[in-house]
Amino acid sequence: MHEHLSDEELLRYSRQILLPQVDIAGQLRLKGSRALIVGLGGLGSPVALYLAAAGVGELHLADFDTVELSNLQRQIAHDTPGIGQSKVDSMLARLAALNPTIALRAHRQALDAGSLAAAVAAVDLVLDCSDNFATREAVNAACVAAGRPLVSGAAIRLEGQLSVFDPRRADSPCYHCLYGHGSEAELSCSEAGVAGPLVGLVGSLQALEALKLLAGFGEPLVGRLLLIDALGSRFRELRVRRDPGCAVCGGGHA
Repeated sequence: MHEHLSDEELLRYSRQILLPQVDIAGQLRLKGSRALIVGLGGLGSPVALYLAAAGVGELHLADFDTVELSNLQRQIAHDTPGIGQSKVDSMLARLAALNPTIALRAHRQALDAGSLAAAVAAVDLVLDCSDNFATREAVNAACVAAGRPLVSGAAIRLEGQLSVFDPRRADSPCYHCLYGHGSEAELSCSEAGVAGPLVGLVGSLQALEALKLLAGFGEPLVGRLLLIDALGSRFRELRVRRDPGCAVCGGGHA
């Protein structure tokens, strides 16, 4: 679809193109890619900024919330003059200023089952940057149904988690395999608090995983759960297996 890079693009992405794992071919793959970011807060801010900066050709931005003063401690894409504005509009302005060469698509309303299915089917990859269990479950189900890889991140207090669920791979678990029996009454950041740089760290890692999947390099976090302990500055990794009896991806789905 995109056969070449302009001189401006070659210069804009030069430090990335210098990586042998990316090169011109990988940059062209990014230019031809579409990604959906669900949630434009603490995780979605670094995700959107880094994917836009890296030249992912089309970013679909989904959030029904508005910018509040208490967001600004961690949601670094938004600013004080943007308080009261929709997060989608705030993000559109920020990304257009950062990289005017990419296309941006807005989803300002909460995505229901039908609109979520359509939004997921319209992209190559989904990043779950939401802050609640119900949305994560809905996004996961849509990704399994559409066969789209899902980069999932979460952070609360001083703990972060990250994994990649890729329904194109027969050995990959889905979000429900791992968290399906989790608590509906999980705490939110507004109740438990969260450190801003930790959310930035998880979001940056989500962006990196997305670039690897879209450009086709490295080893994604499929079948692995990365646990981040910000208090002790420690990273741990757990192997996670697909649940053959999973209500979402089981029953013969491969």
